[in-house]
Amino acid sequence: MSSSFEKYQKRRLISSYFSVVISISLVLFLLGLLGLLVLNSKKVADYFKEQIAITVFLKDSAKEVEITQLKQSLALAEYTKSAAFVSKEDAAKEHQETLGENFIEYLGENPLQNSIDVYILADYVTPEKMENITNELKNKDFVDEVIYDKPLIAQLTENVKRISFWVLVISAIFTFIAVLLINSSIRLSIYAKRFTIKTMQMVGATKKFIRKPFVWKSVRLGIIGAIVAMIGMGLVLYYLNQSFPQLQLLGDPVLLAVLFVFIFLMGVLITWISTFIATQRFLNLRTDDLYY
Repeated sequence: MSSSFEKYQKRRLISSYFSVVISISLVLFLLGLLGLLVLNSKKVADYFKEQIAITVFLKDSAKEVEITQLKQSLALAEYTKSAAFVSKEDAAKEHQETLGENFIEYLGENPLQNSIDVYILADYVTPEKMENITNELKNKDFVDEVIYDKPLIAQLTENVKRISFWVLVISAIFTFIAVLLINSSIRLSIYAKRFTIKTMQMVGATKKFIRKPFVWKSVRLGIIGAIVAMIGMGLVLYYLNQSFPQLQLLGDPVLLAVLFVFIFLMGVLITWISTFIATQRFLNLRTDDLYY
């Protein structure tokens, strides 16, 4: 009878520990994913910004030396990510492929112009800076027209600001929720042992002596939960990097290391504080209050 009761208690204890580890793992995993989103939100926004090009249309009277100098100056400009010259012949071929017919035969001539597509670095993709770059290019005598998608730039800039703000707000809220969930799991685990705590206290054990094994046990569970969460984060990060290599999610290992260390410390710190507070609460309760 005694043996079966001990086995039951052990199974119950293991089930309790397992529940705590799973709770900690899931919460830290979701918190880690949110951290990855925060770290890479700017990178994702920059990627889309750098897909926008300024197209510089050149006059037919532009000399070869002028075009060459412009290409070189654009390639060396601080705002340029890349610049590509598109001849009127190449532009005609692209239009023919898009339209599916040879429009030059109908017109009798090629109405398109030589142009240079300039892809701008993300930090310069704002309405003000793009306008300054455009005005600078328009001042050249052999430049006929400079165009870019103004509404898209304005909308993208506004959306990036809005998304960045809400990501930070959601991160703060979710961090608070994560602390509450882990704290609740730890408190439930300690609550199941409240009579053991009070019994030890009644036979003369000090609060520090009683509290220490509970704290260390919870910290170990927090470490296990954090390790499981980090493994899950690593798998998700690897999958996303394989699926979207252009985003270079692994491009900044220092920030990623900081995030993983943060998740590990969160697992340790929250479990330590939660266990300390929970055991302290039951140590301060009267024996009659343990039944409520």
